[in-house]
Amino acid sequence: MVLATEPTVSSTVEMVEEIIHRLQKQHERRALVVDIHHHFFPDFLDKAKASTAVGWQTPQENLPWSAQVSLDFMNRAGIDFALLSFPAFSPGTPGADNRIKTRLVNDYAIKICRMYPQRFGFLATLPILDDTPACMEEIRYCAETLGCFGFSLPSSSGEGPQARIKSPCWLGVFSRTQESLGYVGHDAFDVVWKELNRRHAVVFLHGSQVPSSTPWPHETLGIPVSEVPNETFKAAAHLVVTGRKRKYPNVKIILAHLGGSTPFLAPRVAALSHYMGCSLTPEEILEDFRTFYFDTALSVSEENVKMVASFSSPDRILYGTDFPAVSRGTVSHFQTTLQSISASQAGHSIHQNEATDSKINDAIWSSNALRLFPQIRGLQHQFTKL
Repeated sequence: MVLATEPTVSSTVEMVEEIIHRLQKQHERRALVVDIHHHFFPDFLDKAKASTAVGWQTPQENLPWSAQVSLDFMNRAGIDFALLSFPAFSPGTPGADNRIKTRLVNDYAIKICRMYPQRFGFLATLPILDDTPACMEEIRYCAETLGCFGFSLPSSSGEGPQARIKSPCWLGVFSRTQESLGYVGHDAFDVVWKELNRRHAVVFLHGSQVPSSTPWPHETLGIPVSEVPNETFKAAAHLVVTGRKRKYPNVKIILAHLGGSTPFLAPRVAALSHYMGCSLTPEEILEDFRTFYFDTALSVSEENVKMVASFSSPDRILYGTDFPAVSRGTVSHFQTTLQSISASQAGHSIHQNEATDSKINDAIWSSNALRLFPQIRGLQHQFTKL
């Protein structure tokens, strides 16, 4: 019988060195976790009142919001860096007041980013898109002076009568003029898209919190729950069928909430919009839909991630939380679900092995965002990963 020997000092040192080496390798491998869908609520925004008006309750523990509220959450959730964006409101009318409010929002955001440059960047807000000169100036100011990471746009511009733009509507053999919401793909906004394309900008497209023609069906199904995802789809479809998405390929557009209903309804648009007169073929329409990026905020399930990865690509899925509009518990639920989804479950793992799974999971949590936002890459070495 062979008896076990007591470990020597030498073997103990070697064991400790091996453990340290393994930890160092884990440190090197762990990806920077980037949250690209993270809101901020300036102190001049009455978020509780605004939420109530659309059938939502912003968690009380997140109000009043401050950078520290988000930092505490990020530290507990293991999020290293967040891109701040203003909620998808499109209030008011074009003019001086809207320009002033937009500038206040962007100046507020950059102050936070300069206080915590290793933790926050921001996606700039633009004035109502009808105000082309103001939009062009704000793009220049935010990109060149403030150093924004991109731009955040609501699905439609303005609200009420000021959101109405004349557009042809065909009803059978008759034609009339219909007043339709000013969705982002409208011809009136082409100059803005042309400038964003020239700058190779990233645009975060979030469904507007606007009511539909009927009230929300239940007190637990307010506008953020039942309408916002469809507004995202409508804006994405508008960009595609008007040819704006194809015309300006340098603009990288991220759709919030895994695109809302976009992946599911894209084939319907491809067939029916072409039938209704869209000049693009069904194949071209689907091709353009697939060039969007998709964030995971409030939308993760095995089935949803599998569908988007198959419809587009795992390289176009980015991690997002929608904090502080939702609670830490809600974010934790979706985080846990995303962590449990392996690359093979997403339908893109050829070999069932840990390395492949880790690579694709890292892409969603980190590397896809680092590719879109190279400004973040230099921060990776500054975080403790053990």
